[in-house]
Amino acid sequence: MKNILFDTNAYIRFVAGDEKIMAEIERVDQISISMSVVVLGELYAGYRGGEKEQQNKIILNKFIETSDVSILGVSQVTADYYGRIKSTLKKTGRPIPSNDIWIAAQALETGSVLVTYDTHFLAVPGLRVWDELRD
Repeated sequence: MKNILFDTNAYIRFVAGDEKIMAEIERVDQISISMSVVVLGELYAGYRGGEKEQQNKIILNKFIETSDVSILGVSQVTADYYGRIKSTLKKTGRPIPSNDIWIAAQALETGSVLVTYDTHFLAVPGLRVWDELRD
C-alpha cells in the first residue's frame, strides 16, 4: 500500500481535476490518502477569504468522507520531527514556512509520500515527495 499526504496546493488542484494528481492516485492499486490538520487549517482560512466558503467546506467534507481520508493530528512525535527539520533547515540556510515544516514532519512520521507543488519541500532531508515534483 502506498501512503500519500496531500499538501494544500495538491488538494486544491485535485479538486480542480489536476490530471497529474489524478494519475498519481489511479496508478496505485491500494492507496491511503492523508491530510494534515495544518492543511485543513490553511484550507479553512482560504475559504473564509472567498465567496464560496460553505460550498468549499461541503466539497472538502465530501472528499474526506467518501475517499476515507485520514486526518493527521499533531503529536509529540510530530513535534520532535518538526524540531529536527527546522534545525536542519536553519543550519543549511534553507528555511521554509512553519506550516510546511509541520506538514513535512507528519509525512516523515507516517512514511508518506508528500504530494505537493512546492519545490521548497525538496530541501527537507529524508522527505519523500512525489515524482512529479522532481521532474
